[in-house]
Amino acid sequence: MRADDLAAVPIRALLARNPRLDPAAIDDVIYGCANQAGEDNRNVARMALLLAGLPERVPGATVNRLCGSSLESAAVAARGIGAGEIGMAIAGGVESMSRAPLVLSKPDAPWTRSQKLEDTTLGWRFVNPLMRERYGVDSMAETAENVAAENGIGRADQDAFAWRSQQRAAAAIAAGRLAGEIIAVDVPKKGAVVADEHPRPATTLEGLSALKPVVRPGGTVTAGNASGINDGAAAMLIASESAAARYQLTPRVRVVATAAAGVAPRVMGLGPLPAVHKVLARAGLSLQQINVIELNEAFAAQAVAVLRLLGLPDDAAHVNADGGAIALGHPLGASGARLLGAAVRQLQSGGGRYALCAMCIGVGQGIATILERV
Repeated sequence: MRADDLAAVPIRALLARNPRLDPAAIDDVIYGCANQAGEDNRNVARMALLLAGLPERVPGATVNRLCGSSLESAAVAARGIGAGEIGMAIAGGVESMSRAPLVLSKPDAPWTRSQKLEDTTLGWRFVNPLMRERYGVDSMAETAENVAAENGIGRADQDAFAWRSQQRAAAAIAAGRLAGEIIAVDVPKKGAVVADEHPRPATTLEGLSALKPVVRPGGTVTAGNASGINDGAAAMLIASESAAARYQLTPRVRVVATAAAGVAPRVMGLGPLPAVHKVLARAGLSLQQINVIELNEAFAAQAVAVLRLLGLPDDAAHVNADGGAIALGHPLGASGARLLGAAVRQLQSGGGRYALCAMCIGVGQGIATILERV
């Protein structure tokens, strides 16, 4: 399914769920997208809002902080509201990794006959030689191996974390807890997709331990303890108090703070660590005050390392309580908004006062957002 068509699905759903809302009152649509090399090019946010039926007067902008793009989109909307420039916005993101194109480079010298074909699904492409020289261009899986090696995260610990993610997701799906987060998608020539396709509830520790490493012989990162190649879209309404009252919207949470931070690209999976410390300081909170944590599981290696460096156990019950990206998938530009939605649901169902969403980001960054139940 085209990324722009997919991106329009949750926008239409938001409008249907909020019939009192005047679509023309939406000041902006801000979508995250990491790829932007194919059908998601040329400002997919603007394409999506038009395809969703919003008025032409509603503008749209696409932001790119790679894996953290839709967490960034929510932050951009919240900052606009805080500055008094936006009353209400739709924030979210989209990624269609299955339709990411192969792209052909243009020549970089006169009269050359050489061209290079690049796969845009994931990771580096059209690499700057200075980046390679100064920072290296480790693949995403290689960065996870680096984190595992430097932080003593063994294969058994990674597989156990991945198994728990699958088990928690399976329990949440069976109990219907994720139903409110999911919109059926009508896919051409296939029909309605009503449930996530990525979870593997029958996963066993024995099965995970039998998988071969994907980076190097004797390595620890496998297809089973890493997130998948996925498609998805997510969206949310973010409004000022006055706009929420005007359109009879029921506030669920308040955006307290967002922070981004950088780390070495070769250990990009550690990005959440400085971002979490930064956002907690910005909010004037401690980690012990956080009741719900949604930590994106790009790889079990980096998720376990971040938890341990934060002083949390691998199996902390309030971290990814209903599974994470290893089970549910990681459509890059949409994942941050999914984390926010999961955190909102858990807070609203009695999960406490504060939630923290955090993600690692390719090329060495992290981003984190704190929410407060209202």
